[in-house]
Amino acid sequence: MRRFPEHIPATTSHSRRGGPDHAFRYGVDYVLIAPESDDGPALFSRNRFNLASVHDRNHGGRPKAGKGASWARTIFAGRGLSDADILLLTQPCFLGYVFNPVSFWLAMKDGKLCAAIAEVTNTYGDRHSYFCANPDLAPLGPRDRIKVEKLMHVSPFQEIAGDYAFQFDIRPEKVSIRIDFRNGNTGLVATLTGPRAPLTNTAILGALLRRPAGALRTIALIYWQALRLKRKGARFRARPVPPNQEVS
Repeated sequence: MRRFPEHIPATTSHSRRGGPDHAFRYGVDYVLIAPESDDGPALFSRNRFNLASVHDRNHGGRPKAGKGASWARTIFAGRGLSDADILLLTQPCFLGYVFNPVSFWLAMKDGKLCAAIAEVTNTYGDRHSYFCANPDLAPLGPRDRIKVEKLMHVSPFQEIAGDYAFQFDIRPEKVSIRIDFRNGNTGLVATLTGPRAPLTNTAILGALLRRPAGALRTIALIYWQALRLKRKGARFRARPVPPNQEVS
């Protein structure tokens, strides 16, 4: 039986489709937690301040007003997965600061992924979640492409149009997720890949040494890439009104 939380020392990459050409790759630290458990090393906490932490208020509903795992259980149960084990794949808070462009609620049965909720948050504080599953709720394999309509503004250099295609490869030894956004001849491909390992105090300290400031570094890199795109001549689009619905 696996013990949670786990550390995912991952690599994320983005590659733009359509002009101007643009791509980047960074290291990023995620945790995979059983979101109703308070287990973990001394430097990690759930719903309490610590060097690294995950707080229910940041997940499952509006940012800073989330309901945590109870929200995810309600969504999964409404789609026929009331008996699934729920995991949360997310970037942790470091010293209380957090920003997650995307976190994933995972519904597991017998160790296999049956559905996921991609919880997408933009830099304006808007959030929308996309439910991903096969029509018959059969386990999601790495070749399954789950298409959903894009409904929320994320990058100011992309329109709210087109589709996301999600692919999940969740194995005992690694996590690999691919998001392929297409809008005609434009779009981008984003990936998140990394090994699964126990979350330890040493892993937390090592993550901060390799990538200081945690989530603050993430948002700084987002603005840095936006500046690079703007200088390349990418068209900037103002933020539209976000969708009313929480999940699609």
